[in-house]
Amino acid sequence: MANTSSRTLRLLSLLQTHRYWPGPELADRLAVSVRTLRRDIDRLRELGYPVEASRGVDGGYQLAPGAALPPLVLDDEEAVALAVGLQAAAQGGVAGIAESSVRALTKVVQVMPPRLRRRVDALRAMTVPVTWGNTAPSTDPAVLTALAQACRDTERLEFGYTARSGKRTDRHVEPLRLVSLGRRWYLVAYDLGRHDWRSFRVDRIDAPQTTGARFLPRTLPAEDAAAFVRASTEQVPGWTVDVLVDAPTGRVRKLVDRWGTADDAGDGRCRLRMRVDSLDWPAMMLGAIGADFEVVSPPELLDHVRGWARTFDRATGPAGD
Repeated sequence: MANTSSRTLRLLSLLQTHRYWPGPELADRLAVSVRTLRRDIDRLRELGYPVEASRGVDGGYQLAPGAALPPLVLDDEEAVALAVGLQAAAQGGVAGIAESSVRALTKVVQVMPPRLRRRVDALRAMTVPVTWGNTAPSTDPAVLTALAQACRDTERLEFGYTARSGKRTDRHVEPLRLVSLGRRWYLVAYDLGRHDWRSFRVDRIDAPQTTGARFLPRTLPAEDAAAFVRASTEQVPGWTVDVLVDAPTGRVRKLVDRWGTADDAGDGRCRLRMRVDSLDWPAMMLGAIGADFEVVSPPELLDHVRGWARTFDRATGPAGD
């Protein structure tokens, strides 16, 4: 008979595999008596797993939804699928969950054996992501998880960084936070070589390596990491979009998420502001909102929207035109 700890893990895995297990069948799978099975079930309950029991001739056990999500036991295929799915989500596939996806991916990768990591890397290497228009450069999930682990562990990092000019430099930093903003990832860190805070585009970071040196986090000169990145990106060439939208602020804010801000402008309207490097993105966002709007600035956005309008008008014109 296996030791208590390994048997408990095996029991948990079986309970997560099937919705309902008859008691005798479950005991037989574990090669224990029904009495020992009951003790193991009680042990799982003490650990926070809500195991329900039904009595009688057909009595058995099943996992029930709990007040909190307890740790899960995954087989190899499930672990690989979870890691690949989190990588896709971390690259911005679904608004609002990118940062939590990176945190979850960091936890999974940390305990994943090398053989499964190789399978995850192979799947990612052989998968071609589909992008729309002039989207932001893709971010390597392995780089994201390495940076997230360093932020979590308050451990100094070294990496190569390519500036917008194309110049590459070596950086030594104290990482604070990862921020997902405007379809891009940024690392907020204190640059030890320049003795100041910096935000680094993650798609321009290569070969991040921890140094093993721990540090006490410094005070960031901003409300939070996201505010620091927003202030930094305003100094980068691009467009600051300002649009009045005939839609409730709450609705627009929910759609825009972290890609911009929406403030109440009165009379059922809101003011949408975004910082972008491509006018395709705000044009698409305004189309998704599906309400009348007035472009305040920049004038290039108005010209861009007019161009889109002419294109759609031709596509919907009478047949033969």
